[in-house]
Amino acid sequence: MRSEKMTHGLEKAPHRSLLYALGLTREEMSRPLIGVVNSANEIVPGHLHLDIIARAVKDGVRLAGGVPVEFPVIGVCDGLAMHHEGMSFSLPSREVIADSIEIMATAHPFDALVLIPNCDKVVPAMLMAALRLNIPALLVSGGPMMGGTHRGKSCDLISVFEAVGQVRTGTMDAGELAELETEACPGCGSCAGMFTANSMNCLSESVGLALPGNGTIPAVTAQRVRLAKTAGMKIMELLAKNIRPRDIVTEKSLRNAVTMDMALGCSTNTVLHLPAVFAEAGLKLPLEFFDEVSRATPNLCKLSPAGHHHLSDLHQAGGIPAVINALAGLGLIDASALTVTGLTLGENLAALNARILDPDVIRAHAPYSPQGGIAILRGSLAPDGAVVKQSAVAPEMMRHTGPARVFNSEEAASAAILGGDIKKGDVIVIAYEGPKGGPGMREMLSPTATIMGMGLGADVALITDGRFSGGTRGAAIGHVSPEAAQAGPIALVREGDAIEIDIPERKLNLLVTEDEMARRRQGFTPLQKTVASPLLRRYAKLVSSAAKGAVFE
Repeated sequence: MRSEKMTHGLEKAPHRSLLYALGLTREEMSRPLIGVVNSANEIVPGHLHLDIIARAVKDGVRLAGGVPVEFPVIGVCDGLAMHHEGMSFSLPSREVIADSIEIMATAHPFDALVLIPNCDKVVPAMLMAALRLNIPALLVSGGPMMGGTHRGKSCDLISVFEAVGQVRTGTMDAGELAELETEACPGCGSCAGMFTANSMNCLSESVGLALPGNGTIPAVTAQRVRLAKTAGMKIMELLAKNIRPRDIVTEKSLRNAVTMDMALGCSTNTVLHLPAVFAEAGLKLPLEFFDEVSRATPNLCKLSPAGHHHLSDLHQAGGIPAVINALAGLGLIDASALTVTGLTLGENLAALNARILDPDVIRAHAPYSPQGGIAILRGSLAPDGAVVKQSAVAPEMMRHTGPARVFNSEEAASAAILGGDIKKGDVIVIAYEGPKGGPGMREMLSPTATIMGMGLGADVALITDGRFSGGTRGAAIGHVSPEAAQAGPIALVREGDAIEIDIPERKLNLLVTEDEMARRRQGFTPLQKTVASPLLRRYAKLVSSAAKGAVFE
């Protein structure tokens, strides 16, 4: 056992003395030590209840004969960090969390890990750490929030973001907005739609590193606590069988994860996170692979923001196992892939009797689209690629050409949108928000939600080298690469330039002649921002392109 580096041998007497100081007994030191990585805090709604989940995990470990040892990591709520300087720290937190887990689990050599995330960057960070360390590990999240209800209709956090635009245009008054604020997020859990946190929790289940139910069992249920207890027991089985994350994460699971991504209509942030996760297993996941799989995978689900269903609806409809089973029936899933149950995906499906219980939520019989939820665009504006959640784009905007409205920050664009300066047909371009240029690649949920709330979702596009929340809908095209800070074409767009968007043909072009672009490049130097934060300065130096998952190089 790895923990014997701390507990066994004459020369480890000082180590044992320190472990005795924790209250451990000699008998406990002879048993496996299981690290329980808890991202609980009192500021993130998705993490508020994680102490309950951690307690259940530890109970499960003890039931199976192990000794649980809990340690914390940080977590950022993107909703609270949105639209101010805090968002610059969200994506960098992924690397900080992964590094901190590696540090803790190497300095204190645990025999195995149970990882407890819930929101946004915490899920991919924990998966990255598990694969990097490659000791027996599994992930059990805190689960999704229930949807809210406002005046008889379902709602969630995105309803509030979009209501800001409605108030601005007079289709909602401030009193109703104040009412909606108290109803949209009814309690703990990761926000209720297929936003980034829930996307990654569902894909963790799909890739095999989390137990069935991880992505969809609601946070507030006893079933979620039982899942956590089961996870604590299951980690002892993985340890006994020496099943490690890299035994599970293979080429098979890579394709399965991307296929599920497309079928579920997940957040565009998965195009950043999955490459970073699989890179820790030595597997490459280029943008072209996402598009290849998308073209062959039907879009079976439209959860908020693309539709009106929430994660609790998906759970009642059969959850992720039902979707996997439907795709396996189409020959799109490799059911021989191993999972943390110790069984293959196919064996899990048989044991669960996985099936669709609500065909209105999981539309295997009549997919929303023959293609998946995400498309990769290329062209003169994005030579290295750009990403759009095509399942959430209005039909009118699937093909669009319009004049560029150019801004060098999210704040400047938001002011123009709220000020009524954006007209139907405009293509908003926000540059210098990429991984290096931001730095930190901020999410643009506030401007996109305001566009939708103002009734411009079928008339206005937004293009950026930054990224979008999983809650974004509309013609929102992000991850434009190369980014402006690296002198990409997006830095050379001028007010009024015509931009062509053709999502079905996967095109994103700046309709400017090559001679004119050559003139603009002469003597051009990208905008240099003054960055006060030492962390962000280091991040900007190390981070790669969004097209590579914004991993460190």
